[in-house]
Amino acid sequence: MPTPPLAGGTAGPAALRPLIDTVLTALHDGATRRGGPLPAGGPDTVTPRTRSATHPLIPDHGTGPHHALRALVTALTEGAADPAHPHCAAHLHTPPLALAAAADLAASALNPSMDSWDQAPAASALEADLTTALAAEIYPHAPSPDAVITTGGTEANQLALLLARERHGPVQTVCAANTHHSIARAAWLLGLPEPVTIPAPHGAMDLAALDEALTALHRPLLVVATAGTTDTGRIDPLDAIADLCTTHGAELHIDAAYGGPLLFSPTHRTLLHGLDRAHSITLDLHKLGWQPASAGLFAVPERHHLTPLHHHAPYLNADDDTEAGLPDLLGRSLRTTRRPDALKIAVTLQALGRTGLADLIDRTIATAHHLADLITRTPALDLYDRPTISTVLFRPTGTDDHTVAALRRTLLNRGHAVLGRAHAEGRLWLKATLLNPHTTPADLQALIDLVTATANDPTATATDLTATDLAPTTPRTEGDTPR
Repeated sequence: MPTPPLAGGTAGPAALRPLIDTVLTALHDGATRRGGPLPAGGPDTVTPRTRSATHPLIPDHGTGPHHALRALVTALTEGAADPAHPHCAAHLHTPPLALAAAADLAASALNPSMDSWDQAPAASALEADLTTALAAEIYPHAPSPDAVITTGGTEANQLALLLARERHGPVQTVCAANTHHSIARAAWLLGLPEPVTIPAPHGAMDLAALDEALTALHRPLLVVATAGTTDTGRIDPLDAIADLCTTHGAELHIDAAYGGPLLFSPTHRTLLHGLDRAHSITLDLHKLGWQPASAGLFAVPERHHLTPLHHHAPYLNADDDTEAGLPDLLGRSLRTTRRPDALKIAVTLQALGRTGLADLIDRTIATAHHLADLITRTPALDLYDRPTISTVLFRPTGTDDHTVAALRRTLLNRGHAVLGRAHAEGRLWLKATLLNPHTTPADLQALIDLVTATANDPTATATDLTATDLAPTTPRTEGDTPR
């Protein structure tokens, strides 16, 4: 068997072309076979079909590159929940832009590792320029803002608590009930006190409760606010929270994983007023930025705030190499080997510009408002509230939570729609997280028709439920996919 060709070098593109063609055909064929937002039949159908199409995964004798690509990519596509379908709207699970996916292919072919300059000469320069530019968007009035690329909000939130601990010791985190679960997990991982959690009536942090908590607590404090929760999409009153933090001498971290990209929209950036008053900020462009996962960011107003991340490994950042001018990259992440995720982000920003990205954001938010309008005009459905960003909660009128849960699973099992679930105001709601800028009014009406028709189907709500099915989940604002 000949030695398989490599993706890099001058010969790499010629080796990739026929393989990419096989992949593209498999993506098309798999999506055609699926025929909807996700495969019908649930796990009992999808799992054995996928195993049948892909096993044995480690044969004694290889099947060859085209056969393996065709079999596995087709099977994975046929069994995918496709965020590019307008009825796949459960999570902060973005349909990536084609140009960003193409850039990701180049990153995979070149395979720079972002832990030392000699593995990523140009990629390290691009990443430095991109993170500086994005930090300046977030902190426009700071003299030397900076940012690092992360795998998503979970890693960025962990960095926020880590750096606060390095500045102040065992800092006490104060957050609201709407805060992403990664904050409590980061406190646990870092050996910090369990976060003090205050109420979030109507999905946003309670200012009076925050004032009371900050008054009662005396150790170094870090308040975590949220700009875009994953249950309702709510944005905390950032400016007022920053005022209270100033009054009480507390630091502020804002998890803007979902809502942060609103900065690029002149129409909607006012929702983030006060964002730049935070000591650190989380942002994800694999959400409202249409990037393939992952594309997270952790930003600070002053570059020296990142200094505690510095780490020394002589084979990667020897002192004499650094003194000779080779950039030291180990302080740019908690990870060692990591992909050049800056490339796809930079390609997207350069290709679309500010106006192009703003158009995608505005178009997506307008789509969410149109869905809310359709729901209010449908007597059989109740709307929770107008969307803050692009999350819409609704439920059939006059139904109980058991029926809502069963309705959602029926839509999943039939392969008709992927809707999320969220608890708000003591009830369970269907959740549509709209992130597809190509979704049309006709797509939305078809989704409404699917939900109402299924709700009226006597066989659709017959599923037995356990207590776990109805237990409220911790509200999430990040994510790693799904969020």
